[in-house]
Parts: sequence; C-alpha cells; structure tokens
Amino acid sequence: MTTFRDGKISSDNIVRADGMTDRERANEFDMSPGNKGGSDPTAVAQGTPEGMKAFLDGTGMGKFLRSKNIPVDGMPGLDGIKANASATFRKSVEQDWRVKLSIPNIEPFKTAPMLANLQKTGGLVFPYTPTIIVAHSANYNTMAPTHTNYPYFAYQNSQVDQLVITGDFFVQNGLEAQYWVAALHYLRSMSKMFFGGEADTIGAPPPIAKLNGYGDHIFNNVPVIVTQFTTDLPQDVDYIATGFSTGKEQKRQVGPQGRYTETYSDGKLMTGWAPTQSLITVTVQPVYSRSEIAQFSLNKYVNGGYIADGKGFI
Repeated sequence: MTTFRDGKISSDNIVRADGMTDRERANEFDMSPGNKGGSDPTAVAQGTPEGMKAFLDGTGMGKFLRSKNIPVDGMPGLDGIKANASATFRKSVEQDWRVKLSIPNIEPFKTAPMLANLQKTGGLVFPYTPTIIVAHSANYNTMAPTHTNYPYFAYQNSQVDQLVITGDFFVQNGLEAQYWVAALHYLRSMSKMFFGGEADTIGAPPPIAKLNGYGDHIFNNVPVIVTQFTTDLPQDVDYIATGFSTGKEQKRQVGPQGRYTETYSDGKLMTGWAPTQSLITVTVQPVYSRSEIAQFSLNKYVNGGYIADGKGFI
C-alpha cells in the first residue's frame, strides 16, 4: 500500500528489489523472537503484525484468552468448577427382558418339587438368547371366474402362527444340571392333559403358559400352549451328574365306593445326568379366549392399547 506524507508519495511502503519495504527493512514489522514489541497489547487494537505476535506469544494476551475457563494446573475444583464430577446414566427400564415361559399358577405345577429351580427364576428362562421364528398370516379364498386373467381374493381370516423357540443350554456344574433336568420335566408336563387324578381337574387339557421376552412390545404375557418340544442328547459331550428330590411320594388306593384314597411318604433322592451342551426347541401356539377375541378392537391394537394391558395380543 502506498501512503501520502505532506502531499507527496512516501517511499516507506514502496517494495524494493529485495521484496521488502523500507519499514520492513527497519525491523518495524519483524516477527522474530528478538523483537521486543511483540507483547504490546495495544498492537492488537491497531491490527499490526505486532498485534499478531502478541496474540501468538506464550506470555501475551493470546495466552489469557486461550486459558479462560481452564482449571489452574489442570486440577478441578477451582474458579467455580465442580470438583470430582462424574457422568451418570440412568437405566431406561428396570426389566428382565429374557425369554421366559411361566409356570401355571395351578396345582400341582406351583408346588411341584421337581420345578422348584424354575420357580426361583419365575419360569423356564432360556439362559442364552434363543432364536425365535415369528409368523403371522392372512388367509384369502381365491375366486377365478371363467375367461378372466386375474383371480379375485376374498378375505377369510387372520391368525398368529406357531412360534418356534430354539435355545442353547450349557451345563457346567451341578446346579445348572438341576435346572436342565427341571426344564425337561417342565416341558414334558406342559404337553400332557389331566388324565385321571382329582375330580376337579380330570379331563382338563394341558395348561396355558405365558410367554415373555424382549420388553413390553415384543412378548408381553402372551398366552401360549406347548405343542411340541425337542432336545438332543449328544454323544460327543460330557455329562454332569446331579441329585434332586421328588418331594412327597404319592400312593393311591381304591377306597370305599370305588373312590381313590391317597397317602404320602417321604420323597426319594434321585440322580440324573445332564449334557454339558444341548439344544432345546420349543414350539408354542398363541391362544386367546373367545370372550377376549369378541372384544378385540383393531383401532386399539394399532394405537398400542394392547401393549400394556397384559392380554398378550400380538
């Protein structure tokens, strides 16, 4: 930039052959450490290179601006900064989201000694995340009139198909072996009807369990019946022995008028062997009472009204 002084062009800012002006050569704008004017705060307001040096200098105004709100010596607790602050994260939901089949709240399931280990966990819990196959279907009748290219579809019904739950069971000690034996006994019992026995339950079908898993929206108290289950007993794994008690042993005799009389004695200590690794597959079918189905509302279902009411519509 060329400046004027006393009406004449000043030669101070004329670039010479060496690429520098006379003022630069006079060290007025020297940015080297030897320049003593580098820490002058007034230079910042003037917008000169001296102000730039003052901003970059480790002892000038730049240091003050950069160190604002930084704790002294990097230690918290000074200048209003909260000491020993730590981040906390609140859990969104305190809920057991594991896949679980409940134990029916009827006799003899709720007091059976063989199911005591399952009672402690609130039902049959798959210890490792299982694979679940979920299927829903809408059925239509096909009508194909003569001499038409495309058939017509008449809606018939919708249904929730069977759920197939496949989970690994690993057994590493006697307690886990007891749980495996109890799980096998539970599935055997859930697939049988009340044949014989007490008069108030004779002829009753297999009981209904509640399926829960993955929070409220996925499986929330879904009423299901066990239609099939499979498990393998591999030959290439170890087996762990475990002991369990059958509790009271029941004996039945024919009493007066052909009625049964029952006596109980102390149970026996039994022994079982559980594989250290096995695969259990349970097929369940959601079932709903006719009264609940008659009151079903699609508007309520779409709006999420059946998620938290415990009726188990999926």
